[in-house]
Amino acid sequence: MNIVLTGHDNKNKSNTGYFSRAELNQILNVYARFVSAGEWRDYALDHLEGMAVFSIYRSCVETPIFTIEKHKLKGNNRWQYLLRDRRKLIKTAGRIDAILQTLKTLPRLVHG
Repeated sequence: MNIVLTGHDNKNKSNTGYFSRAELNQILNVYARFVSAGEWRDYALDHLEGMAVFSIYRSCVETPIFTIEKHKLKGNNRWQYLLRDRRKLIKTAGRIDAILQTLKTLPRLVHG
């Protein structure tokens, strides 16, 4: 039995963006803190051409309240990270640490 792979399939895999295991662990650690505080309830992880997106939801029926995006830049293995809320870009950085630090310092919900 012969298996033929077209160049198209391989090209899409190499252009798809992914979070590394270390990046995902960092993101999930911050996410877990907000979940335990009752502020966030759900997330989604998308792998798209040239980017990966971690979306954060307050409930499963809403639009994401924040997204952490990893965009591939031109050149060898260069990435840019973006933090967005529903309406605007909050921060752009070359490292995931800076994005997560900003996310941790944003105003939080007040429970009354």
